[in-house]
Amino acid sequence: MNTAPAPARPAQLLALDWGTSSLRGALLDAQGTVLDERAFARGILTVPPGGFAEVFDASFGDWARTGVPLCLISGMAGSKQGWAEAPYCPCPAGFADLAGQLRWIEHSSLAIPVAIVPGLRCESELQADGLPPVPDVMRGEEVQIFGAIRHTGRTNGIFVLPGTHSKWAEVQDGRVRQFQTFMTGEFFALLSQHSLLARSILADAPFDPAAFEQGVARARSGAGLLHNAFGTRTLSLFERMAAPALASYLSGLVIGEELRARHLQPGAELVLVGSSTLVQRYSHALSQHGARIQALGAEATWAGLHALAQHIDHHDHT
Repeated sequence: MNTAPAPARPAQLLALDWGTSSLRGALLDAQGTVLDERAFARGILTVPPGGFAEVFDASFGDWARTGVPLCLISGMAGSKQGWAEAPYCPCPAGFADLAGQLRWIEHSSLAIPVAIVPGLRCESELQADGLPPVPDVMRGEEVQIFGAIRHTGRTNGIFVLPGTHSKWAEVQDGRVRQFQTFMTGEFFALLSQHSLLARSILADAPFDPAAFEQGVARARSGAGLLHNAFGTRTLSLFERMAAPALASYLSGLVIGEELRARHLQPGAELVLVGSSTLVQRYSHALSQHGARIQALGAEATWAGLHALAQHIDHHDHT
């Protein structure tokens, strides 16, 4: 267990992002400044049944016992496979809605009040052909969105969170009104690792901006991913694209398909929140659509949890 001394400034929040494959934590002061950070390969899938409190204590127990008054956890810790299920909060939703539906953890070994952020759900809007709506959900991304709202001061607009399952959220008056999920990252992994294309693609090849942008442009043609993806194979077969460039080309195809489905207008303004690698790729793709971008990274999660904490009376959670 890490037993580094507590930071000199008093911490006001222990913020955790507990996902499927990783566990990140930060100590924040009253202004939301990060005092210290830690990360562990202890995602929820590595925790045995009933073992979440033990993992929490082993990873952050020393911080929890320094007098910090509250711990907030976002991400998959609130799923059915996590520490405790936190039912999704329906959209439209803002800070107060999330704060009112936190799942508080009752456990005798905890040295600090602990609550899990519930995530969001929405229903797709009715289609012109009369099809019924389809539900959509997010866990963890809602905190990034609210952090981006607080960080940028933008209370209206489109917030894009690329990833395995990319999210496009419409924010209105500081509340998430609707969102859409695209399985872009997962489809790229499936095609590049488990399909016929895997025989041609060099997964560890460096990013090739020109090939990526060619893939994005091809996606805009409207032929569809099911057709365009096969072109990755034939470009290799007839040696019209070098092997190291194929992964970037395919990445451009799947991300370009996502953007095509959104019907972006030239000059659209978007807030992009994600890892530096994905922000780079989406910035390349969005620039081809004429979009204007403001980008944020991991700081959005801590900003969101800090902002959410301001709406909580954690002395009255029982």
